[in-house]
Amino acid sequence: MAKKAAKTNAARILDREKIDYEPLQYSTDDGKIDGVSVAAKIGAPVETVYKTLVAVGSSKDHYVFLVPVAEELDLKLAAKACGEKKIEMVPVKEILPLTGYVRGGCSPIGMKKPFRTFVAEQASQLNEIIVSAGKVGAQLKLAPEDLQKATQAEFAELTAKP
Repeated sequence: MAKKAAKTNAARILDREKIDYEPLQYSTDDGKIDGVSVAAKIGAPVETVYKTLVAVGSSKDHYVFLVPVAEELDLKLAAKACGEKKIEMVPVKEILPLTGYVRGGCSPIGMKKPFRTFVAEQASQLNEIIVSAGKVGAQLKLAPEDLQKATQAEFAELTAKP
């Protein structure tokens, strides 16, 4: 029998909020932890797997953005969504002290402190969305509205149209 994965802080928060989710695990042995590889490993359509990005605005406020793993965050659209003149990505070395999570395992749920969170608007059209569970090798599958409820997120246009 496969060993049960230890619950992450994000999963405990969802349990406490009585939000339904499905924990998903994937192997990190091959070193491929980018979102497109993760989608393939868990057998999920790439458009349902979202990456968590942390950015800082010109006001020095921090923001969290969730976008599909195969797409890029449009910094102009992100700045517009949060009302900043401009935003830039937080350097990798600042992610852990800021959020409590490591790069590649950054969950939008259960960061050290709550940041204003935005989810790419196309997620609102999905039945389920997959986000990091808070550690590399673990993901959470849940309804976009439940993610919104757990993070107080706003849906916004965050990716440039192809």
